[in-house]
Amino acid sequence: MSSVITLQNETSGLCAACNLPLDSQTFDVSNIEEVPQLGEEVLLARFDLPAQYCGVLQYFSQYTDAFGRDCSQIATPGLEWRILTNNQALFPYFDLRRIVNPWGYGSFPVNIRMDEATTVEFVVRGVTPTGVSTGDEPLNFVGGRLVGKFWYNAAYGDVVKRRA
Repeated sequence: MSSVITLQNETSGLCAACNLPLDSQTFDVSNIEEVPQLGEEVLLARFDLPAQYCGVLQYFSQYTDAFGRDCSQIATPGLEWRILTNNQALFPYFDLRRIVNPWGYGSFPVNIRMDEATTVEFVVRGVTPTGVSTGDEPLNFVGGRLVGKFWYNAAYGDVVKRRA
């Protein structure tokens, strides 16, 4: 039975192990910036899906220098973390006030499908005055990372199939 499934996947152009298209590519974008001031928004990571391509956001990660010093420092008072798709907040990954997926600790997978030409962004915004602190030391740096896969989607680009 498994050889039949493998054969069907090979002829369909899907990987037998992960069921993603064989031509899929990985994206992995990240950045570390200074903590934003009150009312400021900092872009930590952005990926623009090309036209005629679909994809999946598989992971995101958050970083603060306080968490880097002490991994119990998950609170990020004064900061609001958001993932946006096409400038719209992605439920439930908006208004996060703490680290839910720490950078470097094997983040939890999210597996969110992205339609053709989607732009996905990870931003952090300052929502209280300067001097944000998680304990004894103030936060100085924040970081974000987006990881996923993308692939050509014939439904958006194959003229022959569109006419059929």
